[in-house]
Amino acid sequence: MAEAQKEQILPGDPSHDVGSLLLDSSPSAPQPAAVPLTLEERFALVRSVGEECIQEEELMNLLAKKPVPVCYDGFEPSGRMHIAQGVMKTINVNKLTSAGCTVKIWIADWFAQLNNKMGGDLKKIHTVGRYLIEIWKAVGMNLDKVEFLWSSEEINSRAHEYWPLVMDIARRNTLHRIIRCSQIMGRSEKDELTAAQILYPCMQCADIFFLKADICQLGMDQRKVNVLAREYCDDIKRKNKPIILSHHMLPGLQEGQEKMSKSDPSSSIYMEDEEGEVNVKIKKAYCPPKIVEGNPCLEYIKYIVFPWFGHFEVVRKEENGGNKTYNIMEELILDYESGVLHPADLKPALSKALNLILQPVRDHFKNNSVAKDLLKSVKAYRVTR
Repeated sequence: MAEAQKEQILPGDPSHDVGSLLLDSSPSAPQPAAVPLTLEERFALVRSVGEECIQEEELMNLLAKKPVPVCYDGFEPSGRMHIAQGVMKTINVNKLTSAGCTVKIWIADWFAQLNNKMGGDLKKIHTVGRYLIEIWKAVGMNLDKVEFLWSSEEINSRAHEYWPLVMDIARRNTLHRIIRCSQIMGRSEKDELTAAQILYPCMQCADIFFLKADICQLGMDQRKVNVLAREYCDDIKRKNKPIILSHHMLPGLQEGQEKMSKSDPSSSIYMEDEEGEVNVKIKKAYCPPKIVEGNPCLEYIKYIVFPWFGHFEVVRKEENGGNKTYNIMEELILDYESGVLHPADLKPALSKALNLILQPVRDHFKNNSVAKDLLKSVKAYRVTR
């Protein structure tokens, strides 16, 4: 794994425009001095992480006034890691750290227990959390400015700060307002929620202030609780509101799947899937000719392949147009809509690109005994909703 990391530029590194993967790894090769990014470049890099930003002028002001902003991201350890959580998060985190931010990744073990993940078994939840960290290390997340914080440990160590904050947020909001945030747990407002799941949004809102986060960098499905945090600032007359930077949610591989599901293996690529498994899943994926809207294969190319490699290579026979390298997504979409690029050529190219990204992860879980044992345990667990 160490050798693989030497040769791999970290995705999201602005020095190569998130492009080429390889460079001369020889110790004697002269290394170019890092050129500091301008404020505008830092803003563009951070802003590129989000499908939505609330608010852009606040983000620019933050970057201008605070040299090292704190970004908060979090996850429930709830099963095997799919490619969006592994690769997309790595791309986004590396962009943020390249722009000078510190990223605090909140390992929400207590939250997973409240939400009945892994049957509420905290020991299993901790095993899953360690497995996820191993993946981010293997795939190339730049950990120099990343802190992994376990919610149970942090809350217990500063309980006198945390619980009064949770209570105040709960006191200032109606039950209806809190239930509206149930989407953050993968639930619906119509679901029958446990008392624990009512507490969950109040705690997640408190996390933002507890971690002193300047930027909430979570998925679009977490937007409601982040807005709740900004509303809470209005209630307590706090001027510096957390900036919401919500990233795109990658859909499932089958038709009509708005997001990937850990309980449905056919809906997503897992980070340690073997090459053959990736090939089969992409071959079976929904990818109708000339149709761009709702096409998960095109979404994978746009949000994973292009940010990682900076291009997309298609290998095909001369009678089908010959090999072609796409440098911008717009050009690929035009060819796909017109029929110049067919799914039969696009799918093998997508599989090849994904397998190149995932190979260091496979190698790590085969060659590292700790990682291997963690994966064996996680695969044996039953995913619970």
